[in-house]
Amino acid sequence: LKEGEDLEKNEKLKKKPLYGKIIGVKSNINVKGYTISCASKTLENYISPYDATVIKRIKSQGGLIIGMTNMDEFACGSSGETSYYGATKNPRAEGKIPGGSSSGSAAAVSDNLCDMALGSDTGGSIRNPASHCGVVGFKPSYGVVSRQGLCDLAMSFDQIGPLTKNAKDALLLTNIIKGKDISDGTTVDTPKFEIKKEEGMKNYKIGIVKEFMEVSDEKIRDRIEKGIEVFRDLGWEIVELNYKYTDLALPTYYLINYVEFFSATRRYDGRR
Repeated sequence: LKEGEDLEKNEKLKKKPLYGKIIGVKSNINVKGYTISCASKTLENYISPYDATVIKRIKSQGGLIIGMTNMDEFACGSSGETSYYGATKNPRAEGKIPGGSSSGSAAAVSDNLCDMALGSDTGGSIRNPASHCGVVGFKPSYGVVSRQGLCDLAMSFDQIGPLTKNAKDALLLTNIIKGKDISDGTTVDTPKFEIKKEEGMKNYKIGIVKEFMEVSDEKIRDRIEKGIEVFRDLGWEIVELNYKYTDLALPTYYLINYVEFFSATRRYDGRR
């Protein structure tokens, strides 16, 4: 009877959108039975007793969790070098940093060790390693994805998001992990994210932030200009934007980040 039940369950899973997909998970997202170390000696013996909401949703859609990926310790870093277990290597650029703090997730996808991965992003921790390792990284807007089960760096900023080989897979994984969660009061319901096929690649506007174009490195500036030309060739409208308060944004970010990080780490000694 059990064999029959397992067979029926497997047949149902085969119809799920993540069936056959191998998925890595950043080591600060709880997966039942796995070591959730946050790349720190502090938590080297912590075996998670539960699945985070995003993990439950992935498993329900046929995804297979292959293991936990390296990261900057407690997600506090942007180079992938601060892990207790050693620095993450960049498979796309030997001798260069992979970015962070979701370094292992980006590197694993980049090196075809898994089909897709989860990371967490406070101020670039998905997007930064994605750019360094040549993969797609997406930080959903705050509240779109549940933080339940995430060992967050700063609760006011953190979001779980996908690291994938292409935008189509990022769209797929985001649609599966997003949504209202009774365990996280900051979550919201959003419509399914879809490509507007009737419009195709027409009538788009691309915003170029003037302050971010002031790049001193000639190679980086050249790549940005080439990217803008691609949009122009597609017939898209280029709109210049001005962000008035960029000079205040970074110090404000660090003030909130450090205070919340300090507060969050108090829970790990089991006394506070």
